[in-house]
Amino acid sequence: MWKAKILRSFQFLSTWLFWPGLVLIAWGELTPNPPDLGSVLGWDKAQHFIAYFGLAGMATMVFGFGPRLIQAIIAIILFSGILEILQGFTGRDPDILDFAANSVGALSGFGIGCLLYWWLDPLVGARRRG
Repeated sequence: MWKAKILRSFQFLSTWLFWPGLVLIAWGELTPNPPDLGSVLGWDKAQHFIAYFGLAGMATMVFGFGPRLIQAIIAIILFSGILEILQGFTGRDPDILDFAANSVGALSGFGIGCLLYWWLDPLVGARRRG
């Protein structure tokens, strides 16, 4: 019972935080002078990884297991690639390693999100038991 409540809470938060998170990431990647979080994380690629890990994790909580989840993860990865290309028009340099960090973050968020969803969803657990 408690797992279902936690899953519903994650789903609620993910539903409401996904779009503001997407906008914040787009702004951070396209602004000519992005905020420097290097002192907090110490590595630019970690920022990319964490941002897309969060987006993919939220998408997994919202969509659960289904074909729309795969489409959402592919869209998140494509979105990150488009943003990297658009950076070239904002006075910043596109970086293939940023795209790689974005993609690894999205795939990791998807994987961890699936494990968490599998563990928390009582219906998935019932199907596992028989």
